[in-house]
Formats: sequence, structure tokens, C-alpha cells
Amino acid sequence: MKYADFLASQTQSEPPTGLSPVLEALWYAGRDEWHRAHNIAQDNEHDPMQNWLHAFLHRQEGDAGNAAYWYRRAGRAVFTGSLRREWEEMVRTQLSE
Repeated sequence: MKYADFLASQTQSEPPTGLSPVLEALWYAGRDEWHRAHNIAQDNEHDPMQNWLHAFLHRQEGDAGNAAYWYRRAGRAVFTGSLRREWEEMVRTQLSE
């Protein structure tokens, strides 16, 4: 799937089939369905990408302290750009374009 296709899918009522858990959570996060995205993010706390996702979601929520914890767990610096820019970067890292 290409990034443009992923973006276009956000107008649908359900995420595309076959998405990885991280992409599915990002799909929900991009639609401001925070709780659905967060439930997915909590499923695998040993995966650095899941931890980055978890950090992003807490940043999106406005909980900087919790976000910083998850960035550390992901082995990443706290993202300082916009939420939209971080979301886009995360989506692009998960798509094989």
C-alpha cells in the first residue's frame, strides 16, 4: 500500500484489511480514535515500533510525561515536530512504497 492510498482509506468506516497492528493503530489515530489506537498499542510492549506508537499516542493525548517514558522504551528521542508530521513519519516507515 502506498501512503496516498493509506490516507484515502481514512474516509472509510473501517481500516483496510491486512494492515499490521501498528498501521491499524495509526489508521485509528489519524481519525482521532485515540482509545481504539491505544488499545492496539498496548498489545506488545516489547516491540520498539509499538513503543514509539504508544509514545506518539500519549503525546497526542497531551500526556508529555507518559509519552517521554514510551519514547525511552522505544529508544527514541522525544519528537519535537508536529503531531501530524510524526504520524506521517510513522506511517511511511511501516509502508512498503
